Amino acid sequence: MKSIGRLVDPLVPSSLKRLIKEPLDVRHDKASTPYWYREAVGGMWEEIGKLQLDFLVRQGLRPEHYLLDIGCGSLRGGIHFIRYLNPGHYYGIDINQELLDAGRLELQQNDLEHKKPRLVRMGDFEFSSLGQEFDYALAQSVFTHLPLNRIIRCIMNVESVLVRGGQFYATFFENPQGKFNLEPVMHPCVDGPDIATCFDRNPYHYDFDTFRWICEETGLRVEHIGYWGHPRDQRMMVFINGD
Repeated sequence: MKSIGRLVDPLVPSSLKRLIKEPLDVRHDKASTPYWYREAVGGMWEEIGKLQLDFLVRQGLRPEHYLLDIGCGSLRGGIHFIRYLNPGHYYGIDINQELLDAGRLELQQNDLEHKKPRLVRMGDFEFSSLGQEFDYALAQSVFTHLPLNRIIRCIMNVESVLVRGGQFYATFFENPQGKFNLEPVMHPCVDGPDIATCFDRNPYHYDFDTFRWICEETGLRVEHIGYWGHPRDQRMMVFINGD
């Protein structure tokens, strides 16, 4: 006799089957792959993590500075920053609670809990709720996944928590042909095929003049840094507050 599951299976829409199956697949992958969260933030864990620290140190980051790490995920860069900064000087925010929990596991494994970093789930960029001003802020591989209005919200709220002269570094996929180019842009990637970015869907690209426009009538000015060693062609810019 057929099992109940086999009898019911033909009656279940395929779309519902996918909704039921996908969470099970995720749980299985996490159980069989303890470091799933390293791939979830893009892989190249050590390379891109250390790249972020080395870059900000070259820009003047010192242990006594306060750093806001926007989209910190599971602490690919955060582990390096936390090790370098004074206790309590690292603030990491992310929308994904599972990744933040994985970051706390990394803290334990790296014996860094005594550094007292603050990891906060946040989806609206309300940085003022942290009750802290920052010398530096970083958004690595965040704007590459956001539509323009979300980026504007992030930048406006960063301005409110940067000290005077504070610096906010952000990576982006650049559209060098300007806003009239609505076609995909290809970007070289050292660990796989070229990445296609788009005008109006994820992953997004932007022309740099868009960020100049965002800064108009604010206390921020933005500078184009460009290539900074990122293995997937993300370019860098910096927003400087009132200096």
